[in-house]
Amino acid sequence: MVTNPVHGLPFLPGSSFTDSTKTAFHRSQTLGYRNGYAVVRRPTVGIGGDRLHYNQLSQAELDELANKAPILTYGPPKQAPPSEFIPAHVAFDKKVLKFNAYFQEDVPMSTEEHYRIRQVNIYYYLEDDSMSVIEPVVENSGIPQGKLIKRQRLAKNDVGDHYHWKDLNRGINITIYGKTFRIVDCDRFTQEFLESQGIELNPPEKMALDPYTELRKEPVRKYVTPSDFDQLKQFLTFDKQVLRFYAIWDDTDNLFGECRHYIIHYYLMDDTVEIREVHERNNGRDPFPLLMNRQRMPKILVENAKNFPQCVLEISDQEVLEWYTAKDFIVGKPLTILGRTFFIYDCDPFTRQYYKDKFGMPDLPRIDVSKREPPPVKQELPPYNGYGLIEDSAQNCFALIPKAPRKDIIKMLVNDNKVLRYLAKLESPIPEDKDRRFVFSYFLATDMISIFEPPVRNSGIIGGKFLGRTKVVKPFSLVDNPVYYGPGDFFIGAVIEVFGHRFVILDTDEYVLKYMESNASQYSPEALASIQNRIRKQDALTQDVPAQDAPVPESENKQAMEESKAQDLDTLIDTIQMHLKDHSCKDNLRETFQIYDKEDSGFVDKETFFKVCDTLNIPVDDSLIKELIRMCTHGEGKINYYNFVRAFSN
Repeated sequence: MVTNPVHGLPFLPGSSFTDSTKTAFHRSQTLGYRNGYAVVRRPTVGIGGDRLHYNQLSQAELDELANKAPILTYGPPKQAPPSEFIPAHVAFDKKVLKFNAYFQEDVPMSTEEHYRIRQVNIYYYLEDDSMSVIEPVVENSGIPQGKLIKRQRLAKNDVGDHYHWKDLNRGINITIYGKTFRIVDCDRFTQEFLESQGIELNPPEKMALDPYTELRKEPVRKYVTPSDFDQLKQFLTFDKQVLRFYAIWDDTDNLFGECRHYIIHYYLMDDTVEIREVHERNNGRDPFPLLMNRQRMPKILVENAKNFPQCVLEISDQEVLEWYTAKDFIVGKPLTILGRTFFIYDCDPFTRQYYKDKFGMPDLPRIDVSKREPPPVKQELPPYNGYGLIEDSAQNCFALIPKAPRKDIIKMLVNDNKVLRYLAKLESPIPEDKDRRFVFSYFLATDMISIFEPPVRNSGIIGGKFLGRTKVVKPFSLVDNPVYYGPGDFFIGAVIEVFGHRFVILDTDEYVLKYMESNASQYSPEALASIQNRIRKQDALTQDVPAQDAPVPESENKQAMEESKAQDLDTLIDTIQMHLKDHSCKDNLRETFQIYDKEDSGFVDKETFFKVCDTLNIPVDDSLIKELIRMCTHGEGKINYYNFVRAFSN
């Protein structure tokens, strides 16, 4: 290393020399460790211990370090949080500056005007600095108006700068695409916004007026027409004023006719009439909008014009004495047009107001023309033919496919399997019918009656089913309103007439007695008295029997049945085997009775008999079984079970 320790010598080539006494040429240590962490140190001396000037701190840096003592002690101060950034499209959304302006347009090809003043509105959109120019539309101006310049950023000069809201003010001219617009005023929002931004607005100016438009505002020259009727005046006065009427054409009197709706328009400007059809959805008609084009309608023709070929030539004033006018269209009156009679039933509010002002008519009420449905035809049933029940026959008149009449489900569920059985005889002058006995079964669930005649051997009469289940009508009841027999009509001694046959009730089973006791309100006092007499007589007959083997009479008519008991027992057993098949084949029935019959006499007492029947589920409440028990009873409380078991054997 070459140094110049002598400060008086210039540092020039050849004037410097090395220090020959220097023996240490090592580099200074720049890496150290403190508390186990590597610490980098800036070298202050070079090789051989020479001082490095570029790594030394200047006096200014030392002063700055002295001033930063608090920062080194407490750390750098916390900066204030930056303000939230709001983009322009959010801050200025839907904020638009509006300026009123105009521009002048030359009119070279006109002798009445040389230039034209066109008023416009300039809109400045703050969200994206775009602008648009819109000219308000004036009706019948003949000038294409509306949006002159669509929304975009507009160039201010040739350099490429665009217009900014700072460039806009009142009383200045701006040039856009070669047209110079004069800004004369702005709205209140624009004024407040520009003033809040520190822009001083110029005073507003008056909007320039178009000379030709102002000329047109002068009153038209008045003149007197030679005619009493001024067609031009009518046109200018009643232009776009139309009377609207709602009418119908009722053609239902003709074959395939119908009622159709129409709208009649009467144009006040030229007294013409137009008829339009009212189409409904899916009405099956072609969608022709007009029934009659707009034209004048003649009301009264000249006598010579009746044979005029109207379909060839148009009708002129010479062929018409009177035309239809507004006074002929009145709500609530018919009107004949081209051979069709229309009935006007309503009009719109403008038409009502016109008739009130013009003719002094009050508010015309709307007439209801809706077709009212005829009253329903009362269904009358044909006379009853006598077949089946009247309820079943009536179903043929209600529907093509008859349905079963409704049943009382609650009554059927409550009275299911409840049957009242009675013993009856036939009241007939024929001697052979005096000994015939019948079993009436009244089904409480359906109020039907079935009659069964137990067959009697060698009687010459075939027994079995005498009447199937059906409702029986009381005699002398009306055919259209029949009255059927009910439970209250059956009691001992009652006469029941079934399709011309008269029956007398002789006896009932135990279930009927219990039912009459629980439903005493359904029966007449005569019926309740007959049951009391029957119980009283049965008790008296039971006490008066002297012999042990004498049969127990059920009633005075049962004595006749006991005389032929041996003869009828086999027939009754055959009937029971035919109708009570579910209780057949009781093989252990005889053995059970023999267990209780210690003396092997063939008889058991009533208590033991009914106990065995209850154990083996024998239906002792059935009328046939009760008749069999009655025929097998001997003496007081003794029942011959040998004959009873025969009915349940194979």
